[in-house]
Amino acid sequence: MLEQFVAVMPGTLAPALLIMCLSVMLTVGEGKDKPISSHWRLWGFILGTIAAIVFATLRATAVINQRTFVNQPVLTVAVVVDLLAIAAVIASPWIVKDWRKHAIWMHLANAVSAIAIALTLFYALPDVILQLTIWVEPDAPIFTSDMLLRALGFLLGLAMSAIVALIFRTMRSTAVRISFTVASVLMMAILFIQHATGLLQMIQAHSLYFPRFLFQPLVFSINHNQQMIMVQALVFAIPAVASMIAGFRMTTKPEPGVNEATVRRHKAFRRHAIASAVWSLVAMIGVTLTLTVGVSATTQQITLSPPEDYSLKDGVATITFAQVEDGHLHRFEYKAKDGTEMRFIIIKKNGGAYGIGLDACENCGDAGYYEKDGKIICKKCEVAINLATIGFKGGCNPIPFPFKMGGGKITIQTADLDALSAHFQ
Repeated sequence: MLEQFVAVMPGTLAPALLIMCLSVMLTVGEGKDKPISSHWRLWGFILGTIAAIVFATLRATAVINQRTFVNQPVLTVAVVVDLLAIAAVIASPWIVKDWRKHAIWMHLANAVSAIAIALTLFYALPDVILQLTIWVEPDAPIFTSDMLLRALGFLLGLAMSAIVALIFRTMRSTAVRISFTVASVLMMAILFIQHATGLLQMIQAHSLYFPRFLFQPLVFSINHNQQMIMVQALVFAIPAVASMIAGFRMTTKPEPGVNEATVRRHKAFRRHAIASAVWSLVAMIGVTLTLTVGVSATTQQITLSPPEDYSLKDGVATITFAQVEDGHLHRFEYKAKDGTEMRFIIIKKNGGAYGIGLDACENCGDAGYYEKDGKIICKKCEVAINLATIGFKGGCNPIPFPFKMGGGKITIQTADLDALSAHFQ
């Protein structure tokens, strides 16, 4: 359960906070006084979610086996839209004030927000949705206590992201607007950095020349992604403090010239301001604990077995049956033409057939597999792989590739491995 919770919450927190920030900063009017574009953000949420579900389904069924050709153009547009959305939030006090006098800017801000929400959801949610594929282990009954615990962890992760965003949203009426604006801009700036990091990773992996001055910032961003997710929540300490200060500054005792009704309103405001600030601090602590203690508790330091020797000559990799006929997992390493270090695995299955594939899958990338208690387990998601399905596409199975058997040996054309090097980049 904890594994699913820790995987889902960080993946959904940024989209939840983005939706909340744009809702707070750009919502104006009630009923008929709302601009016609006020529902565009909702459409961005709906379309982004549907597109993410479709993309995740295509990846899970191996219809799409290369994410880069989809994600790279998405992120290219996203980094531009992120900057425009930040500008819209900064300008929001002017945009929402007397918005009818400059309705075009209101509509443009909502349009940019809708696109930002849709692109963020499309990029973030597929990896979260693919967690659904590991609820049930191969050959296990569908309804088991383990499956129910995984489902509960998944749902709690989604719920926590939504609850954290809703708690922060309660400060919209108690904190000074500038404090909420600053927090929103900082959160969205970090989101921009995350999108830019993903884009630069793809460019770097497929480019012969990558600017050296970008390499160190890229490495830093990759290595500190968890901390950046934490900071996205912690920046809301700014409106939390502002909310608390505003609450304590309210007059709650009768004074000359202040009627009783006003005093009651001030008391109610103080209670609401302090409660919003305290609950926001609790939410920040929850996010911090999830990304520190939770991640630490679920991270297992598993070392993959070292690669074995094999014959490589004239573009053909050769592994003898004698080397891999013991029924255990055997790992091999190959350096592709583009310089990428790749791994592939071979295991003899029941019935004498061999399961052969990359030491990587569509869901979890190049994390690799290890053997434990006679089971082949994905290092990242900890799901046990059905031996019978190794060599077939889909789910968390090793990515298959062509090979031949005969004469007491297995032969693999290195060109087939070269074509799959992107899975290790």
